[in-house]
Amino acid sequence: MLAVGQRQPAWADAAWADFAKRFPPEMRLELKALKAEARGPGRSVAQCRAAEAARLEAALPKGARRIVLDEGGTRRSTAELAARLRAWRDDGRDAALLIGGADGLDDSLLRNADETLRLSDLTLPHALARVLLAEALYRAWTLLQGHPYHRE
Repeated sequence: MLAVGQRQPAWADAAWADFAKRFPPEMRLELKALKAEARGPGRSVAQCRAAEAARLEAALPKGARRIVLDEGGTRRSTAELAARLRAWRDDGRDAALLIGGADGLDDSLLRNADETLRLSDLTLPHALARVLLAEALYRAWTLLQGHPYHRE
């Protein structure tokens, strides 16, 4: 997971770490937090998004599947996310989930995405989005394993 924004509340870091440690070595969940572009006079939203996009591009593992989180992304149930997780695993490439900064992701990242994913119809703070995504991925993984964590 690549996310713009380095400072998150301690509770969010702890919750994210708790879910990440539950994954097996062959399905690691890692977070690379990238510096957000400073907002201020003389800096347009487009300029900030472009600078953050450049950081995200530079941090992407070579050949990785790009899954961007976006409010216009595809809604998925847990079972559908589990099916996507299986497909990502079976593809053999790293899967990189991208979370943008305060103003979202640059259009270039959206255009070059392999997939888009929508976490919620609600606007979520970044700290909560990271935790929600980690939990959703863990839940999807347990569903694939036949583990009773997920109940329908």
